[in-house]
Amino acid sequence: MDSRHRLAGRPSANEAAVVLGDRFRITVLTDGLLRLEYAADGRFEDRASAFAMFRDLPVPQYRVIEGLHRLEILTDRVHLVYDRGPFTTSGLSIQVRGNVSNYHSVWRFGEAVPDLGGTARTLDNADGAVPLEPGVVSRWGYAVLDDSRTLVLDDDGWVAPRDGTRTDLYFFGYGRDYRDAVRALYAVSGPTPLLPRFALGNWWSRFHPYTAQEYTDLIRRFERAGIPFSVSVIDMDWHLVDIDPTYGSGWTGYTWNRKLFPDPAQFLGWLHEHDLRVTLNVHPADGVRAFEDAYPEMAKSMAMDPSLGDPIAFDVTDQQFLTAYFDVLHRSLERDGVDFWWIDWQSGPHSRIAGIDPLWMLNHFHFLDNARDGNRPLTFSRYAGPGSHRYPVGFSGDSLVTWASLDFQPYFTACASNIGYGWWSHDIGGHMFGCKDDELATRWVQLGVFSPIMRLHSGFSPFNGKEPWRFGAEAQAVMTDFLRLRHRLLPYLHTMNHLAARDGSPLVQPMYWSYPESPDAYQVPNQFTFGSELLVAPITSPKYQSLQLGSVPAWLPAGIWVDIFTGLVYAGGRQVVLHRDLTSIPVLARSGAIVPLSGELVPGNSPDNPDTLEVLVVVGADGAFELIEDDGTGSGLDAAAVARTSVVFDQRDGVVTVGPAFGAPGCLPERRSWTITFLGLASLQDAVITVDGSAVDAQLTDGDSRISLSVDGVAVTSVLRVQIGANRELDAVDVAGRLFALLDRAQIEYETKQRVYTIATSKQPLSLRLSHLQALALDRPLETAVGEILLSGALG
Repeated sequence: MDSRHRLAGRPSANEAAVVLGDRFRITVLTDGLLRLEYAADGRFEDRASAFAMFRDLPVPQYRVIEGLHRLEILTDRVHLVYDRGPFTTSGLSIQVRGNVSNYHSVWRFGEAVPDLGGTARTLDNADGAVPLEPGVVSRWGYAVLDDSRTLVLDDDGWVAPRDGTRTDLYFFGYGRDYRDAVRALYAVSGPTPLLPRFALGNWWSRFHPYTAQEYTDLIRRFERAGIPFSVSVIDMDWHLVDIDPTYGSGWTGYTWNRKLFPDPAQFLGWLHEHDLRVTLNVHPADGVRAFEDAYPEMAKSMAMDPSLGDPIAFDVTDQQFLTAYFDVLHRSLERDGVDFWWIDWQSGPHSRIAGIDPLWMLNHFHFLDNARDGNRPLTFSRYAGPGSHRYPVGFSGDSLVTWASLDFQPYFTACASNIGYGWWSHDIGGHMFGCKDDELATRWVQLGVFSPIMRLHSGFSPFNGKEPWRFGAEAQAVMTDFLRLRHRLLPYLHTMNHLAARDGSPLVQPMYWSYPESPDAYQVPNQFTFGSELLVAPITSPKYQSLQLGSVPAWLPAGIWVDIFTGLVYAGGRQVVLHRDLTSIPVLARSGAIVPLSGELVPGNSPDNPDTLEVLVVVGADGAFELIEDDGTGSGLDAAAVARTSVVFDQRDGVVTVGPAFGAPGCLPERRSWTITFLGLASLQDAVITVDGSAVDAQLTDGDSRISLSVDGVAVTSVLRVQIGANRELDAVDVAGRLFALLDRAQIEYETKQRVYTIATSKQPLSLRLSHLQALALDRPLETAVGEILLSGALG
């Protein structure tokens, strides 16, 4: 393959990290990551594999104890004992040292590994949970990836299968340091690439035979409604699908349907003018047939006579075909304006050569091909095993329109981080079957906004669209607000995008990553952290009809937490049932949290660095956030193209300090408007705002449990300071008002409403009020909803 299709790596380990025998080789890659090889012929694999690209890592400190029939290797994290023979359960064991018990910390070769799960190839047709492939984290402190049968890459970038006779394992022994385990995976497999900023906005996708006019009319309607999108996903009807049956089905195609799209380049250019990037769906399994526009040139590239009309088989193991596949078949479409490709491979893991998975090949080579000309590469395809994180974004397949499907997605997304796969895109709202349900669709959009990728999608039915105006008034309003919020979150999301690429910190993480020693962290599978500042507990089940509220069991770690939507304040260190009406889901920020947003309440399609920003601040503790922005070129990790702006809150002095931007401020607007919003505060007195030490005027806006101060025209190289008073604490929640609203909405007996309200708002101590309410034998949902509000008002 030529250089553009070659992924640079360092597959040969440093000799100083290798312990070698006649038939075994053990490589100490890090203090917690060992490569274990056994080959009866004494020949070992030094080529890169689909998983391992970078074995040449800094050599950690380790010690070897050798005997005639015994070998021991010790690092700070692991202790290996091996009898020097063929790998067996009795002959090879590794104990994890540190923060796990000896009872569960010893792995023996061949034993099942009780890891916490990774991800799966697809959610196609899944109505709820599916089995997960392995990850690299476990409560027992160890995990094992078997790399014995994955393909390998030669120096020229081409692939080859393995013969299957050699054992090649990677042992991760990081105890409960889950982040370090995943960072070790990135070290040996390669980092997660930085996504183009546009990928973090809303994606519009629908399996529907649009005409160009229908599609542009739709985008205009979205714009009139103030609903932003940054990616247009055009499903398979862009190409010819109704073809002569002698050619087979129309599932595979590369020729524009000009009845629908008379001028493809003009159509795609129009989308670009409206700040949308474009991906087209392809199902490549049927190859290239004689009706395709590109067939004559493809046939010549394959040394075939085009006049014969013989089909060109899809053969991803043929270098000649793969070169023509990109340079002929896709390049002309890209010249029309296609930005990246949706590779919808549904034809299994087998190719003409055993051990070569077509899906992995498509992901690998499409991603590399998309990086040509200095592009920041992107592809869109299903998961193809460990190492797939190098080829974002993931397409999880055709989900069903059911509550069970929604309920599985938060867990599925968070667990994928256990194998380093941080950029899943799901069919938000569901693809097929099921029934129309405004509540389900709205809850799914809310989850989508707090997912790695937000892509609305629907199946081939005139009744299954996800346009917000196709739902009831309340659902439409909520969906619209959340779709706008997704684009407002871009400054935060793109910063987390940088941290994922630079630090190996996926956007969505299970709770047990941050709290590995807390049993509670393992009991909330659908709850996750969303970047460094937010905790999300999505609602994935129908509401209680009596209360008109959805609910979710949650666990709040120690600290004080504020819901960014409702302003409710919670003392952490406990489990709690959280209740919300359709307008929100629980999204909590702890004291000291700082969350940057676009300041445009109705943002447009453009994902560019905004000239107005709002920063959410939660008082009660010190906080710091570094906003990371770039110029959109290259890998994005070059410091010369990255601008950083610090936002710091000093709790003792009550001061928020913003800026100055440093690094490459040239990629930013020269001046910005800033709004500093303090969550959980009802009032501010005598606030002082300065720019570079000089007092400036600011506009004060108060809302429901929040206060905002806005300043216009601040140079990005200036320092903005907002002083609100020393040691401000969160204001008391209006318990009586919130209880009244809860009970007023509830579809229950008036007498019960009055009695609950009287007890809950009495002057008795909180413990007596809760005890009295429990004695009423209320329905459980009502009891937990009242208790949530009462406890929100009791932070002492």
